[in-house]
Order: sequence, then C-alpha cells, then structure tokens
Amino acid sequence: MSAPAWLAEGRTWVEAALERALPSANEPPARLHQAMRYALLGGGKRLRPALVRLVCLELGGTEAQAAAPAVALELVHTYSLVHDDLPAMDDDELRRGRPTLHVAFDEATAILVGDALLTLSFEVLAGDEPLRAREHARVLARAAGSRGMVGGQVLDLSLEAGATPDTLAALEDMHRRKTAALFAAACEMGAIAAGRAAERARCAAFGERLGRLFQAVDDWLDVTGDAATLGKTPGKDAVLARPTLVRALGLEGTRRRAEELASESRQAALELCFGPGTALHELSAFVLARKA
Repeated sequence: MSAPAWLAEGRTWVEAALERALPSANEPPARLHQAMRYALLGGGKRLRPALVRLVCLELGGTEAQAAAPAVALELVHTYSLVHDDLPAMDDDELRRGRPTLHVAFDEATAILVGDALLTLSFEVLAGDEPLRAREHARVLARAAGSRGMVGGQVLDLSLEAGATPDTLAALEDMHRRKTAALFAAACEMGAIAAGRAAERARCAAFGERLGRLFQAVDDWLDVTGDAATLGKTPGKDAVLARPTLVRALGLEGTRRRAEELASESRQAALELCFGPGTALHELSAFVLARKA
C-alpha cells in the first residue's frame, strides 16, 4: 500500500477511535467538552497515531492492540497544539484551516482543554492490557515531558536566532525533543502494542529520524507555503524571530538537510527489514514531498 493510501486508511480508523474516546458535546461541563471536540476533531494529518497502527500491524499486531496508544498519542499531540497556539507561546490565530481554540472560545478554556486532553490520554491508556498500559504510559510520559516535547518547547522559546554551529546543534536538539520525541514514541508504542519488545529501540530510532525530517520540512514550508494549503499561518517563525533551519542554513541548505534526514529514515526502515515498496520505507519520501 502506498504511503498516501496508508495514511488515509489510518486517519479514518483513528478518527472513529477518537470520537469514541471523547465525552459527548452535551455532557456537563458542555462548553469544555465542546471545545475539546473542536480541538481534537478539527482535521489534521493524524500521522502520529497512524504510525502506531502501521508499526503494530507490520510487526504482527492488530488494530485493537494499537487503538489505546494511538488515541492517547493524538490526545497529547493535540493538547500540545492548543497550548502552542496560546498568546503566551506562538499567539497564532489559525490551526488546521480554522480559528485556533483560544480565538474560537477563549484563552482560559484553551488552557483547560489542553489540561483535559492530556489527562484523558492516560485514562485511555489505563484501559489497555495492564503490562502494555504501563509501558505505553512510560514511553508517552517521557516523550511528552521535560526531557521531550515540553522541554523542546522551552528551548524553542529561549533559543536565539542565528547560524553559528552552536546554534545549529541546539536547534537540532530542540527538534529532537519538540517534534521527534513523539514520532519516536509512536513507533515504539507500535512495537509495544504488537508485543515485539526486541524491536522497540529500532522502531524508536526510525521514528526519531522521521520526526526530525518532518520538522525540517515544516521549517521549509513556513517560508515557502501558503495559509490555504498549510491550514496555519505561514511566516510565523520569521515574525517571532524564532530559530529555524532556514535561518541557520538557508532554503537550499534546509532542503539538503531534509533530504539527508529522509535518507537516514529510509536506512532505519531497512534496519527493521522494511525495504522499498513497504509503507514504512516509502514514508520518508511522502514526508519530504508534503505541502501541508
């Protein structure tokens, strides 16, 4: 199956699972639950939860085994987007082609929605088979916390723009934490779901490289993309003077770096015995070519 077809199939699957995990819009407190649904069911690539499913299936597991970790991961990812868009962070007004949550509702509600989505993720995991649930929770908490995504966001807010070698190293460290940590977690959780403990480290390594590729393309698209295609406001990195690969390496240098990362992710797929023609191997080309 091609990467686009696989992603469309995974998106349909996870959308149904997310719907089942959420409180209904009318359940009190209704405004909070409506806002949670607005944030979570408003579109998106669903690449991270689809990765959980794909890795699990490719390693011999089932969709049922992949469901809880996939939903939990997307809940965490969506909470991070809600908080990233807040005035104290990126102060963005567009996400997935719609007004951001704090614009559509209000800032306090957006903060609480992020809190609720994060909390719900671990409630979902707790309903899985106990040993799997424990390992999933360990991996997800590590990837989302101060050593991973949250720590990466702190670095993103604190790094100074520039093109020195020190800045580039710090920038790539930030990318490993803020973006690649959840990609690595998605692939490792897929291995856990399939009961393939021996493959966890190699799956995480593949996800980490894929996540760094995804972020490199993101930096490039922030300069070259448009709001209609991206579904979010382009040019925010320049407006906020944020450090990016484009600021450090230029557009051509960023594209070359993305191509290097695509090659590294393909090699990581080969180490998992997924060669040309398999979805995991072809995924790097799909991410490299994406326009949104």
